[in-house]
Amino acid sequence: QERLVESGGGSVQAGDSLRLACAATGGRFGWYDGAWFRQAAGKEREFVAGVSRADDTKTYADSAKGRFTISRDNAKATLYLEMDSLKPEDTAVYYCVITSPSGVRIWGQGILVTVSA
Repeated sequence: QERLVESGGGSVQAGDSLRLACAATGGRFGWYDGAWFRQAAGKEREFVAGVSRADDTKTYADSAKGRFTISRDNAKATLYLEMDSLKPEDTAVYYCVITSPSGVRIWGQGILVTVSA
């Protein structure tokens, strides 16, 4: 049974950078694909970036391409999201999620990122 805890969020100004981390416990992190989603106030949750369990495939939303980088360290059972050149429209609660080969999803609690102009 996996449990996810996000860290690294906070309040920054436009143009700054943040690095989010998602630490997993339970011992089977390496079997799961990983991804980051976000949800802004008054809007639906949206996909941001994903990485395969083998760390050989990465995908990004158009809004994240060229600015965000997803990565993982299976030895540390941790998923990361490096965010550069942040914009006010990036303000949202960011969620880490992992998905098993059978499609079972486990979500983190979420962490707030606020970007001021």
